[in-house]
Amino acid sequence: MAMRRLLTALAMLCLPTVTAAQETPEDRPAVLVADRVFVTSDEKLVAEGNVAAYHATQTIKAARITYDRRTGSLTIEGPIRLTEGDRVTILADAAELDEDLQNGLLTGARMVLDDQLQLAAVQIGRTNGRYSQLYKTAVTSCRVCEEGEAPLWQIRARRVIHDQQERQLYFDDAQFRVLDVPVFYLPRLRLPDPTLERASGFLYPSTRTTSQLGTGIRIPYFFRLGDHADLTLAPYLSSGTTTLDFRYRQAFRSGRISFEGAYTEDDLLPDNTRGYLFGQGIFQLSRDYELSFDIEWVSDDAYLLDYGVSDKDRLDSEIALTRTYRDQFTRAALIHYDSLRDGEDESLIPTIVADFQHERRYFPDRLGGEVRLGFFGHTHHRTSNLDMLGRDVSRLTAEIDWLRNWVLPIGLRADWQMGLAVDVFDIQQDSAFQSDITRTTPHASLSLRYPMTRSTASGATHFLEPVVQIGWSDSGGGDVPIDESGRVEFDQGNLLSLSRFPAKDAREEGFAFAYGLNWSRFGTSGWQTNFTIGQIIRDDAIGAFSETSGLVGTSSDFLFAGQIQTDFGFDLTARTLFNENLDVAKAELRGDWRGTRTEISGSYIWLDEDPDEDRTQSVSEIYLDGSYNINRFWTASANWRYDLADTRAATAGIGLAYRNECVEVDLSLNRRYTSSTSVEPSTDFGFNIAFRGFGVSSGTERYVRSCNNT
Repeated sequence: MAMRRLLTALAMLCLPTVTAAQETPEDRPAVLVADRVFVTSDEKLVAEGNVAAYHATQTIKAARITYDRRTGSLTIEGPIRLTEGDRVTILADAAELDEDLQNGLLTGARMVLDDQLQLAAVQIGRTNGRYSQLYKTAVTSCRVCEEGEAPLWQIRARRVIHDQQERQLYFDDAQFRVLDVPVFYLPRLRLPDPTLERASGFLYPSTRTTSQLGTGIRIPYFFRLGDHADLTLAPYLSSGTTTLDFRYRQAFRSGRISFEGAYTEDDLLPDNTRGYLFGQGIFQLSRDYELSFDIEWVSDDAYLLDYGVSDKDRLDSEIALTRTYRDQFTRAALIHYDSLRDGEDESLIPTIVADFQHERRYFPDRLGGEVRLGFFGHTHHRTSNLDMLGRDVSRLTAEIDWLRNWVLPIGLRADWQMGLAVDVFDIQQDSAFQSDITRTTPHASLSLRYPMTRSTASGATHFLEPVVQIGWSDSGGGDVPIDESGRVEFDQGNLLSLSRFPAKDAREEGFAFAYGLNWSRFGTSGWQTNFTIGQIIRDDAIGAFSETSGLVGTSSDFLFAGQIQTDFGFDLTARTLFNENLDVAKAELRGDWRGTRTEISGSYIWLDEDPDEDRTQSVSEIYLDGSYNINRFWTASANWRYDLADTRAATAGIGLAYRNECVEVDLSLNRRYTSSTSVEPSTDFGFNIAFRGFGVSSGTERYVRSCNNT
């Protein structure tokens, strides 16, 4: 059979040819392959059985093809399958086409675009290989069963023209139907076919109902501004607001930018024009530098929550220049902060911050180990001119460190570090401190680790590692204000650090002894467990630590951190600080469970009151969210955040989503219970619907309906 098909391919010699100098994929003659080929008495070439004809990117398969050399036409008997590339397929009962498959007529035809959109027509006329005209057409992306049951939605039209080059669909006398019930009529309609990723036009609308703004509809329109830029404008109209949302994106050869925002006039602040602007961008510059920026601006403190944009209560705008190599890092950044917190005086917090960082590593052969050099700069500015409350600080820092490690024959690993840091401070508007202070801090530490492993008969591996460190540092030169290191976190990541302050305006001093124990277990079935416990002991207490940092006094709180990962989808992570009386200063717990049809996540946080961290009362909150797959198409979800300290809910929400191969429907109901001088409690109801097939991905096989059970 293979030899016969090879020999019959010689039938291509009967077709017209062109010169090699002019030959392009479109100019090449059609190639005909079949199980049986013969020539009739009237010089017609007939191919029967597994017939396939190829021309350029087109392929046609049929039961029988008759080629009339005198007229240059093909008469094709079905079932027929015509493919153009890998994204357009036409099925038909019969066809009359020219020899290049560019022009002709197909009857009883159905066109499938990108395996998503189906266009069934009485006949399809092809012109110049670009246009396909479909008459008496039904269009849908829903699965159509042979029983004749109406699809969930469809568009009926007198005529549909498919422009294959522009990848557009033009409808005449279009009627949109749901379960074969007419919903609305449009004399003209243009839609992109699913092979087109970017086209100007309306996007799917959405509705939103809130207790503050009423019921509104959002209708976005997408403008394609060339291959590398686009603009989306989305009017949002309700009884309480008139808003224009926008988004602009552009890609460049060396980077990209994106801006989004809104312009609003509403009844909440009737005498004010409201809105917001968020923007970001990144560019690759010469000499491997990277320029990035992030812009965040809002007209008033409540806007982001009123319109469901973001939960942020402090905005930060930044422009930064960065370069990263294997042994070198450079970064300079300018940041502006804007507070949205109720009752916070923005003039008393640093709103303008500049940072500079340059670090480099060397590996000297004679000295051994690694030498690190670092240069850092920082300045922050408050707009207040009040003494002490309006303090402005600038700092320059130079550091040098030598690090080396050894592994002793018994398996003990020793890590040595020693170095010197010099900080120069310029302090303005604070009479409690000198204006110019230079601080010098030598430091050294030795850490010992003894890793041990053991495998059990079941194949599980245990890892046990006791660690100890003795460290010393001594700062001289005078006291400085602590603005950058107001929040200190004691965790397993900095148990063996020489200083646990997050910035260089504060440094730990004196002798300190740290010890801890790491234990891990790795099971063969996917179970994984690890725990860390540790404590720090000093010769002198450090007064700069806050009460709940866990580092107050000569003996720190005990640090406990652990994680459990199971083979049945349950993960648990915990971290806490507790003293010898088992009093807990901070604790956090997070759990996740992923079942066959259910996903649940939860977290709990406890923070004791601490005026040094601007926390006048304890924080105790629990947050839960999850989803449940009712079946292949329906998914229910819910979320809930509860303030245990105030014994009241903070937020709550439920959602219901339906998805199949041709439609997506999302319903949501959310309630925010918190209030302040600028924000009122509100309820938000959302409804979104999207029809797949027109520039929307059709999703996975999971959502495809069965003809026996829809």
